Amino acid sequence: MGWDTSDLDGLIRDLGKAPAKAEALTKAVVAKTGFDAVAAAQAVTPVDTGNLKSSIGVDIDEDGMGFEAGPTANYGHYVHWGTSRMSPRPYLTRPFEQVIEPLPEVFGQVGEKALE
Repeated sequence: MGWDTSDLDGLIRDLGKAPAKAEALTKAVVAKTGFDAVAAAQAVTPVDTGNLKSSIGVDIDEDGMGFEAGPTANYGHYVHWGTSRMSPRPYLTRPFEQVIEPLPEVFGQVGEKALE
């Protein structure tokens, strides 16, 4: 009596590839999310000279698993949070929330694709 393990062997090979595939997909999602966050924030940034809007950028972490995004203009936080003399004009919080909101579902899809 013999056993046909060809399907099982294929499954084992596919599962062995899953971590690398998941990592690559995750890095792509993180980078896209970072750039989407910047674009969303720039779309609603108050513009006087354009300096604040053009200073919004993203730095992807070395390992590709995270990012920091925001303005480099030294007055960006004053515009966003306001001062005692100026009302806040938030341009980061809501756009970032909108971009990050679908991530749980997206990472679920990453897991599924990694196992395909």
